[in-house]
Amino acid sequence: MTKADIVNEISKNTGIEKITVQKTVEAFMEAVKDSLVTNKNVYLRGFGSFIIKKRAKKTARNISKNTTLIIPAHNIPSFKPAKTFVNKVKANVK
Repeated sequence: MTKADIVNEISKNTGIEKITVQKTVEAFMEAVKDSLVTNKNVYLRGFGSFIIKKRAKKTARNISKNTTLIIPAHNIPSFKPAKTFVNKVKANVK
């Protein structure tokens, strides 16, 4: 499902104009991104959490050039689904 599909579905179910729904969806995504950039996690009860995970510094190898690389410590965004969400998806297995 794409962002356009989400906008169409919300517009169809609520009767709100697509342009308004699109602005709302984009504003939501910007708010989540801005929060994660400033190291603030986003918790949506019943859906899940957008969190920042910290990766430690590590050594990697470039096999083709036979060299070692140092990958510095860094943060990455991650999504952790809520238990109710996970259980609902698991129950839908065919």
